[in-house]
Amino acid sequence: MKKIKTIDMNVREWFDKVNGNSYFSAKLTINYGMPDSRAYVIPFQYGCGSCAVETEAVQILSFRENWGMKKPVPLSYYCREKSIVYRYNKQENCKKKDVVAFGQE
Repeated sequence: MKKIKTIDMNVREWFDKVNGNSYFSAKLTINYGMPDSRAYVIPFQYGCGSCAVETEAVQILSFRENWGMKKPVPLSYYCREKSIVYRYNKQENCKKKDVVAFGQE
């Protein structure tokens, strides 16, 4: 397992006004701009706020990066404890087609 120095989250969110539900898709980049950079996509799914996104990101990191987390903790908290640079960017009020497409790129 290579050392993780940065985690970048780019999130798009769509709110379904008819049913009152929020949906998101995201791109998770490990070690952005470095030679060992890796990127993962979190596809379009139900959920709102950073909690839903961070939960999905922790699952990806646990399975694909072999993180040995003893108990689930918020990603931002874990990064702070391990001195990992964590950047979170969310675009709200996106169109549904843009959120779906973002998760498929």
